[in-house]
Amino acid sequence: MRVSHSFPAISATFDDPNLVSCAGLAPTMALAERAGLTDLVAHTVTLKAKGGVNAHLKVPALVAGMVAGADSIDDMDRLRHGGMGRLFTGVRAPSTLGTFLRSFTFGHVRQLDAVASRFLVALAKNAPILAGADRGCYVDIDDTIKATYEYAKQGAGHGYNGVKGLNALVAIMSTPICSPVVVATRLRRGPANSARGAARIVADALVTAKACGGTGLVTVRADSAYFGHDVAAAARRGGARFSITVRMNPTVVKAISSIKESAWVPIHYPNAIWDEDEQRLVSDAEVAEVPYFTAFTSRRKADHISARLIVRRVKRLNPKTVPKGQGELFSAYRHHGVFTDSPLIMLEAEKTHRAHAIVEQVIADFKSGALAHLPSSHSSANGAWLVLAAIAFNLTRAAGTIVSVFHAKATTATIRQQLIVVPGRLATSARKLVIHLPKNWPWQDSWEGLFNTVCGPPNPATT
Repeated sequence: MRVSHSFPAISATFDDPNLVSCAGLAPTMALAERAGLTDLVAHTVTLKAKGGVNAHLKVPALVAGMVAGADSIDDMDRLRHGGMGRLFTGVRAPSTLGTFLRSFTFGHVRQLDAVASRFLVALAKNAPILAGADRGCYVDIDDTIKATYEYAKQGAGHGYNGVKGLNALVAIMSTPICSPVVVATRLRRGPANSARGAARIVADALVTAKACGGTGLVTVRADSAYFGHDVAAAARRGGARFSITVRMNPTVVKAISSIKESAWVPIHYPNAIWDEDEQRLVSDAEVAEVPYFTAFTSRRKADHISARLIVRRVKRLNPKTVPKGQGELFSAYRHHGVFTDSPLIMLEAEKTHRAHAIVEQVIADFKSGALAHLPSSHSSANGAWLVLAAIAFNLTRAAGTIVSVFHAKATTATIRQQLIVVPGRLATSARKLVIHLPKNWPWQDSWEGLFNTVCGPPNPATT
């Protein structure tokens, strides 16, 4: 591709008041209105301090900016250009939105959490974002350290990975046939232990999951950082099953050592080979099960939890790295245990647990969008920013599920580039606003599908 030389010269000028760079915000924010975002904020968030008025206008403005790709307060200025003032009402300046965020307290962030939960429930009624939840779904929790660099950032500290920042705890919900959505978030101090507050977020996530249609079997999945009584008990109290990676403590090591060699079953793994003579898999990975394992025995007897211990073992490449005190069995294999009360058969339960890695994809998606920065020095403002990022994520995901199977599975960055950040020119025809979009836009059918579903059939353009 080369710059066209069919004209003697090329010039550029910023002088068109009718152009917009993100025409896809029109149907997307119409979907937010249909799901009642404005009303939910008006009836739930009770900000009264300076800068906290008109929350029902400022929250949707922040969400719209994030949907369009904003990852800082200054980026909210992308909502104020060309014809955006004709396309939307309630657009606010970045300085106004920054003051609004700084007026939040922890209690107001919790109110915003309630808005996010109820908004997701409403979205699930307007878009197929959780298809199949009535037959079974998964709630995954994990946390991440978001690096920060400002000297006066409240709550920042060095986390488990040695990075200075803030700790974001995220709970997602997914089904075998749909991509995940965010059901709960919590922003914590950088040095916070991963399991701190995890039981509460599991309880909140399960309430939202059931309200979104998760009436089938619900399974809470987590890694070893959350292997503790509180998380497993919270899952059971919420009517869900749990599947949690275990830490290799002496009780777990003893249980694994008791497994007979004949109990190990090969599984499909990247290096697995089917042996025709023996009619079985020959694999470096094998699975076995301790059908009755009691965990958390250091606590009082009422807190003991009994379930299955499913163990996957993989041959060690370096036998010298055996942890101290784990014996000969552990010198040949690395063991990965899963504590679960899942009703699935052993291999299915183990395979299902490994799918917990899906939460890492959501966190990566977050960090490539609105969570690229935590923009304020105020802790509660950053907490509100995280919740708003979750709302924007779910709204973008809902827009994608409406239009096509591809966009239902795509990342929010892909949905943004193909459906949201579409240039358009505003015109008036028969007293109605018409958006003129680029001819031969590759994703025209998908964009029109979203627009027609949310806003109704477009009017034929005459100007």
